[in-house]
Amino acid sequence: MLTIAHLSDIHLGQVHGGDGGERARRRAGQVMAFLDTLPGPLDAVLVTGDLADHGLPEEYRQVAEVLASRHPVLLCPGNHDRRSPYREVLLGEAPGEGPVNRLHRLPGADVLMLDSSIPGQDDGLLDDATLDWLDAELTAGRSGLPALVAFHHPPQELHLPYVDPIRQFGAVRLARVLRRHPRVAALLCGHAHTAAATTFAGLPLLVAPGVVSTVTLPCEGGPGIAFDHPPMLAFHVLDGDRRPTTHYRVVSPA
Repeated sequence: MLTIAHLSDIHLGQVHGGDGGERARRRAGQVMAFLDTLPGPLDAVLVTGDLADHGLPEEYRQVAEVLASRHPVLLCPGNHDRRSPYREVLLGEAPGEGPVNRLHRLPGADVLMLDSSIPGQDDGLLDDATLDWLDAELTAGRSGLPALVAFHHPPQELHLPYVDPIRQFGAVRLARVLRRHPRVAALLCGHAHTAAATTFAGLPLLVAPGVVSTVTLPCEGGPGIAFDHPPMLAFHVLDGDRRPTTHYRVVSPA
Protein backbone atom coordinates (compact mmCIF):
# COMPACT_ATOMS: atom_id res chain seq x y z
CA MET A 1 0.00 0.00 0.00
CA LEU A 2 1.29 3.46 -0.96
CA THR A 3 0.41 6.62 0.98
CA ILE A 4 1.16 10.04 -0.51
CA ALA A 5 0.44 13.52 0.82
CA HIS A 6 -0.57 15.95 -1.91
CA LEU A 7 -0.60 19.73 -1.60
CA SER A 8 -0.51 22.53 -4.11
CA ASP A 9 -0.36 26.27 -4.69
CA ILE A 10 1.72 27.49 -1.79
CA HIS A 11 2.60 30.72 -3.68
CA LEU A 12 5.57 31.69 -1.53
CA GLY A 13 6.21 35.39 -1.97
CA GLN A 14 2.55 36.29 -2.34
CA VAL A 15 1.87 39.54 -0.51
CA HIS A 16 -1.49 39.68 1.24
CA GLY A 17 -2.45 42.84 3.06
CA GLY A 18 1.08 44.21 2.88
CA ASP A 19 2.57 41.36 4.92
CA GLY A 20 5.63 40.86 2.71
CA GLY A 21 4.63 37.29 1.91
CA GLU A 22 4.71 36.12 5.54
CA ARG A 23 1.15 34.76 5.40
CA ALA A 24 1.90 32.41 2.49
CA ARG A 25 5.10 31.21 4.14
CA ARG A 26 3.36 30.64 7.47
CA ARG A 27 0.54 28.59 5.92
CA ALA A 28 2.94 26.40 3.93
CA GLY A 29 5.01 25.92 7.07
CA GLN A 30 1.92 24.82 9.01
CA VAL A 31 1.18 22.14 6.43
CA MET A 32 4.74 20.84 6.35
CA ALA A 33 4.94 20.81 10.16
CA PHE A 34 1.72 18.78 10.25
CA LEU A 35 3.22 16.23 7.85
CA ASP A 36 6.54 16.04 9.67
CA THR A 37 4.83 15.32 12.99
CA LEU A 38 2.70 12.46 11.68
CA PRO A 39 3.32 9.33 13.77
CA GLY A 40 3.56 7.15 10.68
CA PRO A 41 5.61 7.34 7.47
CA LEU A 42 4.61 8.70 4.09
CA ASP A 43 5.97 7.39 0.81
CA ALA A 44 6.18 10.94 -0.57
CA VAL A 45 4.86 14.48 -0.44
CA LEU A 46 3.74 15.80 -3.84
CA VAL A 47 3.48 19.54 -4.47
CA THR A 48 1.77 20.22 -7.79
CA GLY A 49 2.95 23.65 -8.76
CA ASP A 50 2.74 27.36 -8.04
CA LEU A 51 5.55 26.99 -5.56
CA ALA A 52 6.57 30.63 -6.00
CA ASP A 53 4.22 33.54 -6.63
CA HIS A 54 6.50 35.52 -8.96
CA GLY A 55 9.08 32.91 -9.98
CA LEU A 56 11.94 34.80 -8.32
CA PRO A 57 15.17 33.12 -7.15
CA GLU A 58 14.68 34.35 -3.59
CA GLU A 59 11.21 32.79 -3.56
CA TYR A 60 12.66 29.44 -4.61
CA ARG A 61 15.20 29.69 -1.80
CA GLN A 62 12.22 30.01 0.54
CA VAL A 63 10.56 27.05 -1.19
CA ALA A 64 13.62 24.87 -0.57
CA GLU A 65 13.64 25.86 3.09
CA VAL A 66 9.91 25.54 3.76
CA LEU A 67 9.45 22.24 1.90
CA ALA A 68 12.42 20.52 3.58
CA SER A 69 10.96 17.37 5.14
CA ARG A 70 11.74 13.96 6.57
CA HIS A 71 9.59 12.61 3.73
CA PRO A 72 10.63 12.58 0.04
CA VAL A 73 9.25 15.73 -1.63
CA LEU A 74 8.32 15.63 -5.34
CA LEU A 75 7.66 18.85 -7.26
CA CYS A 76 6.42 20.17 -10.58
CA PRO A 77 6.01 23.77 -11.82
CA GLY A 78 2.80 25.78 -12.14
CA ASN A 79 1.83 28.86 -14.09
CA HIS A 80 3.32 31.21 -11.46
CA ASP A 81 6.66 29.40 -11.59
CA ARG A 82 9.54 30.30 -13.90
CA ARG A 83 11.56 27.47 -15.36
CA SER A 84 15.08 28.91 -15.28
CA PRO A 85 15.19 29.99 -11.60
CA TYR A 86 13.22 26.84 -10.67
CA ARG A 87 15.95 24.73 -12.29
CA GLU A 88 18.83 26.72 -10.84
CA VAL A 89 17.67 26.99 -7.23
CA LEU A 90 15.58 23.85 -6.67
CA LEU A 91 17.32 21.39 -9.00
CA GLY A 92 20.87 22.74 -9.07
CA GLU A 93 20.82 22.72 -12.87
CA ALA A 94 21.82 25.19 -15.55
CA PRO A 95 19.04 27.63 -16.51
CA GLY A 96 16.80 26.51 -19.34
CA GLU A 97 13.31 27.15 -20.65
CA GLY A 98 12.36 23.60 -21.62
CA PRO A 99 9.63 21.80 -19.64
CA VAL A 100 10.64 20.40 -16.26
CA ASN A 101 9.53 16.74 -16.27
CA ARG A 102 10.71 14.17 -13.74
CA LEU A 103 10.19 10.44 -13.08
CA HIS A 104 10.35 9.25 -9.47
CA ARG A 105 10.48 5.55 -8.68
CA LEU A 106 8.84 4.99 -5.31
CA PRO A 107 8.84 1.50 -3.75
CA GLY A 108 5.25 0.84 -4.86
CA ALA A 109 4.68 3.06 -7.89
CA ASP A 110 6.21 5.25 -10.57
CA VAL A 111 5.31 8.92 -10.15
CA LEU A 112 5.65 11.13 -13.22
CA MET A 113 5.67 14.86 -12.50
CA LEU A 114 4.91 16.84 -15.65
CA ASP A 115 5.26 20.50 -16.54
CA SER A 116 1.93 21.81 -17.84
CA SER A 117 2.96 25.46 -17.67
CA ILE A 118 3.18 27.74 -20.70
CA PRO A 119 5.76 30.48 -20.06
CA GLY A 120 4.02 33.84 -19.75
CA GLN A 121 0.49 32.39 -19.65
CA ASP A 122 -1.94 31.27 -16.95
CA ASP A 123 -3.54 28.40 -18.85
CA GLY A 124 -1.75 25.11 -19.36
CA LEU A 125 -0.70 22.62 -22.02
CA LEU A 126 1.45 19.49 -22.10
CA ASP A 127 3.61 20.14 -25.15
CA ASP A 128 4.55 17.45 -27.68
CA ALA A 129 7.95 16.85 -26.08
CA THR A 130 6.32 16.27 -22.68
CA LEU A 131 3.71 13.90 -24.07
CA ASP A 132 6.41 11.96 -25.94
CA TRP A 133 8.43 11.78 -22.71
CA LEU A 134 5.37 10.56 -20.77
CA ASP A 135 4.61 7.89 -23.37
CA ALA A 136 8.21 6.67 -23.41
CA GLU A 137 8.60 6.56 -19.63
CA LEU A 138 5.32 4.70 -19.13
CA THR A 139 6.40 2.20 -21.78
CA ALA A 140 9.90 1.68 -20.37
CA GLY A 141 8.91 1.80 -16.71
CA ARG A 142 8.21 -0.95 -14.24
CA SER A 143 5.25 -2.64 -15.91
CA GLY A 144 4.32 -4.59 -12.79
CA LEU A 145 3.73 -1.43 -10.76
CA PRO A 146 1.07 1.28 -11.04
CA ALA A 147 1.90 4.80 -12.18
CA LEU A 148 0.62 8.15 -10.96
CA VAL A 149 0.74 11.10 -13.37
CA ALA A 150 0.87 14.57 -11.82
CA PHE A 151 0.82 18.11 -13.23
CA HIS A 152 -0.41 21.56 -12.25
CA HIS A 153 -3.40 22.37 -14.48
CA PRO A 154 -6.52 20.16 -14.45
CA PRO A 155 -7.35 18.93 -17.98
CA GLN A 156 -11.07 18.93 -17.20
CA GLU A 157 -13.59 21.63 -16.33
CA LEU A 158 -14.32 21.77 -12.59
CA HIS A 159 -17.30 24.14 -12.84
CA LEU A 160 -15.31 26.97 -11.30
CA PRO A 161 -15.69 30.15 -13.40
CA TYR A 162 -12.44 31.52 -11.96
CA VAL A 163 -10.42 28.44 -12.97
CA ASP A 164 -11.99 26.73 -15.97
CA PRO A 165 -10.88 29.33 -18.58
CA ILE A 166 -7.23 28.77 -17.52
CA ARG A 167 -7.28 24.97 -17.21
CA GLN A 168 -5.07 22.60 -19.20
CA PHE A 169 -6.00 22.46 -22.87
CA GLY A 170 -5.04 19.87 -25.49
CA ALA A 171 -6.84 17.25 -23.44
CA VAL A 172 -7.52 14.91 -26.38
CA ARG A 173 -3.78 14.45 -26.92
CA LEU A 174 -3.19 13.60 -23.26
CA ALA A 175 -6.12 11.17 -23.18
CA ARG A 176 -4.72 9.36 -26.20
CA VAL A 177 -1.43 8.72 -24.42
CA LEU A 178 -3.05 7.65 -21.15
CA ARG A 179 -5.31 5.11 -22.83
CA ARG A 180 -2.23 3.30 -24.13
CA HIS A 181 -1.04 2.65 -20.59
CA PRO A 182 -3.46 0.79 -18.32
CA ARG A 183 -1.01 0.84 -15.42
CA VAL A 184 -1.80 4.55 -14.83
CA ALA A 185 -3.92 4.49 -11.66
CA ALA A 186 -4.77 8.20 -11.23
CA LEU A 187 -4.02 11.78 -12.25
CA LEU A 188 -3.07 14.35 -9.61
CA CYS A 189 -3.17 18.12 -10.09
CA GLY A 190 -3.57 21.50 -8.40
CA HIS A 191 -4.18 25.01 -9.80
CA ALA A 192 -7.87 25.10 -8.82
CA HIS A 193 -7.28 25.96 -5.15
CA THR A 194 -10.07 23.58 -4.19
CA ALA A 195 -10.44 20.02 -2.99
CA ALA A 196 -12.13 18.20 -5.87
CA ALA A 197 -12.40 14.82 -7.54
CA THR A 198 -13.65 13.92 -11.01
CA THR A 199 -12.57 11.71 -13.91
CA PHE A 200 -10.52 12.18 -17.06
CA ALA A 201 -9.91 9.60 -19.79
CA GLY A 202 -11.58 7.03 -17.56
CA LEU A 203 -9.18 7.71 -14.67
CA PRO A 204 -9.62 9.43 -11.31
CA LEU A 205 -8.58 13.10 -11.50
CA LEU A 206 -7.75 14.18 -7.94
CA VAL A 207 -7.30 17.90 -7.27
CA ALA A 208 -5.32 19.13 -4.27
CA PRO A 209 -6.76 22.08 -2.36
CA GLY A 210 -4.79 25.30 -2.39
CA VAL A 211 -2.61 26.04 0.62
CA VAL A 212 -2.53 29.81 0.16
CA SER A 213 -6.26 30.30 -0.57
CA THR A 214 -9.48 28.56 -1.59
CA VAL A 215 -11.52 29.06 -4.77
CA THR A 216 -15.25 28.77 -4.09
CA LEU A 217 -18.21 27.60 -6.15
CA PRO A 218 -20.79 30.10 -7.43
CA CYS A 219 -23.35 28.69 -4.98
CA GLU A 220 -21.07 29.71 -2.11
CA GLY A 221 -21.17 33.36 -3.16
CA GLY A 222 -18.38 35.81 -2.51
CA PRO A 223 -15.66 37.00 -4.87
CA GLY A 224 -14.54 33.51 -5.88
CA ILE A 225 -11.31 33.43 -3.83
CA ALA A 226 -11.42 33.01 -0.06
CA PHE A 227 -8.37 33.91 2.03
CA ASP A 228 -9.98 33.09 5.38
CA HIS A 229 -10.32 29.33 4.81
CA PRO A 230 -7.64 27.24 6.54
CA PRO A 231 -5.02 25.43 4.44
CA MET A 232 -5.79 21.88 3.35
CA LEU A 233 -4.09 18.87 1.81
CA ALA A 234 -4.96 15.44 0.45
CA PHE A 235 -3.79 11.95 1.36
CA HIS A 236 -3.92 9.46 -1.52
CA VAL A 237 -3.78 5.79 -0.62
CA LEU A 238 -3.07 3.31 -3.43
CA ASP A 239 -3.90 -0.27 -2.50
CA GLY A 240 -2.81 -3.59 -3.94
CA ASP A 241 -5.61 -3.46 -6.51
CA ARG A 242 -4.26 -0.13 -7.83
CA ARG A 243 -7.37 1.56 -6.48
CA PRO A 244 -6.78 5.10 -5.20
CA THR A 245 -8.65 6.42 -2.16
CA THR A 246 -8.38 10.09 -1.23
CA HIS A 247 -8.80 11.70 2.18
CA TYR A 248 -8.82 15.48 2.53
CA ARG A 249 -7.58 17.18 5.69
CA VAL A 250 -7.83 20.70 7.09
CA VAL A 251 -4.64 21.89 8.77
CA SER A 252 -5.52 24.02 11.77
CA PRO A 253 -3.08 26.65 13.04
CA ALA A 254 -0.68 25.37 15.69
